[in-house]
Amino acid sequence: MSYTELGSNVREKSVGDGAELTRKALEVLEANWLGHATTPSRRLYPHQWSWDAACIAMGYASWNQDRAETELRSLFSGQWRNGLLPHIVFTDGARYFPGPDFWQTERSPDAPRRPRTSGIVQPPIHATAVLQVYRLASDRRRAAVFLEELLPKLAAWHEYLYRERARTEGGLVEIWHPWESGMDNSPLWDVALERMSFETGLLPEYERVDIDVAEAAERPSDGEYDRYVYLVSVFRELAYDSSRMKRVAPFALQPVLFNSLLVQSNRDLAEIARVVGVDPDPFETWAESTSSALEDTLWDEEHAVYVDYDVGAGERVDARTAAGLAPLYAGVPTTARAEQMVELLAESRVAVGDSSWAVTSLAPGDPGFRAARYWRGPLWPMLNWVLQRGLDRYGYRTLAAEVRRAIVQLARNGGFWEHYSPETGRGQGGEQFAWTAALVLDVLHEEGLEPEPLRRPKLEH
Repeated sequence: MSYTELGSNVREKSVGDGAELTRKALEVLEANWLGHATTPSRRLYPHQWSWDAACIAMGYASWNQDRAETELRSLFSGQWRNGLLPHIVFTDGARYFPGPDFWQTERSPDAPRRPRTSGIVQPPIHATAVLQVYRLASDRRRAAVFLEELLPKLAAWHEYLYRERARTEGGLVEIWHPWESGMDNSPLWDVALERMSFETGLLPEYERVDIDVAEAAERPSDGEYDRYVYLVSVFRELAYDSSRMKRVAPFALQPVLFNSLLVQSNRDLAEIARVVGVDPDPFETWAESTSSALEDTLWDEEHAVYVDYDVGAGERVDARTAAGLAPLYAGVPTTARAEQMVELLAESRVAVGDSSWAVTSLAPGDPGFRAARYWRGPLWPMLNWVLQRGLDRYGYRTLAAEVRRAIVQLARNGGFWEHYSPETGRGQGGEQFAWTAALVLDVLHEEGLEPEPLRRPKLEH
């Protein structure tokens, strides 16, 4: 069978299976619905997470406008007075560590008293989500009102990042905790975490919940968790004062993925401003400034990929992961650099089915590769969603379509999991995972695979 015939058959099967997979994805979102927001996974992550919520809103965008808008409104109800958008908005009564009593964000005068939240951030993909909700809305007039409502909140969020998290005006934004990256135990953080010095006996007492719910072998280690907890304890003692945290943060890095998502979110925020009738230039300026900083500071010519910068060490991180491909998504690299990056994709890609492939979070040839260990090897739908958008942006249509098919195929074969084994395709981490379901819905819409009669079903709000 020729490659063309094989591709045709795969597309035909995808269209035929689209209805069933769409129903299953929507059922996952419905099962995780709290009445005001969506949990990533009822058992493992029983609250609302920041960048998960943005992805969930994008998945809902072509199906249920009200649910998509509600998801984002709920998240921004936890926004701090200084613009910080917290990585968790807590739901009362759910068992989870660290919960609101551990974060103690009431120490900060900027934190809301209700809802209770964490005190750190996650990658800024929210303007992208808001714009997608508008573009795919069934009621555009209502969606325009939604844009007007969210624009000042998004602007305050980006202003916070550039005011509190950038060392130079309009430059690269930094994170102060691995959880802020969205990639908790990535090898990108190993050196910086090992450099931290603290007495484990002085750590606040805590009990992990995640390893009671998911396989311990698939989760961060106890040693990594000690460091996560230590950082939170430092932030608590500093009352979440950004100026003080910037001076003494034991962990400070400028990540490629975080800043790439910020570049695109700035561009999307500028587009929102145009729709609303507000000056888009400040957001365009931020986008170009951070894009230039990515090019000038984080490009690794030898390995043809972008790398994170360790602020504490004053040097670039040695580890190379799939997150280094994220600038493609934001249109950052030149065409020549994009070609170099695509040529080296083979180092991280694994086959998923006959005519699809995905990238692993860490290349299989890396000595630190672990097929089941969270961000140290598994296939993550989110990283591949970012990649397929980047490949499309640079005109690699066939490659992008192959990655989209892989995202769909993983869910079809294994269900909607947090991440997947690159060796077997088996689901790993949290099960019935909402952002995986949402990203599959987004990909199905992108490919035009969802059957017409199923579009925008009426769900309970």
